[in-house]
Amino acid sequence: MTDQSFTTTIGTDRTPESVTESVTDVRGWWSRSLVGDSARPGDVFTYEVPGVHRSTIEVTEVVPGQRVVWRVLDNRIAFVEDQTEWNGTEIRFDVTATEGGAELRFTHVGLVPRFECFEACRKGWTYYIEQSLGGLITTGTGLPDDEPQAVALSRTQSETTSR
Repeated sequence: MTDQSFTTTIGTDRTPESVTESVTDVRGWWSRSLVGDSARPGDVFTYEVPGVHRSTIEVTEVVPGQRVVWRVLDNRIAFVEDQTEWNGTEIRFDVTATEGGAELRFTHVGLVPRFECFEACRKGWTYYIEQSLGGLITTGTGLPDDEPQAVALSRTQSETTSR
């Protein structure tokens, strides 16, 4: 099995600067109930789906139009044996200008296939990056986990993983 970290890429006709601006609007694409700030280096926020997943994350780098980097300070995933698999991992949003727009490459450095949560986390990140963040970037409207579609996805992932 490979130790390759999870990554996904999306393209857009928006500017690189607008892409990083959308990334830092974490309430707009991940969760409106986020606690803390997520826009500048040194900001710390907590994401939580009660009884399923809780993460405290520090923003370590923001370079408008180029990248946003987070470090997972503390994490608990209820549906796996090692609930701290994400602790110390890095979450990167690298933006590259393209002809007519930008490309966003998301990488959760350290989220690898040998992790018990990998499959469920891969599905979750794919949804949040490709659908929710992608929607926020292109239309101004994301689908954070407070939205009915996201809640249903989260339940499905939890049920699938716990079987």
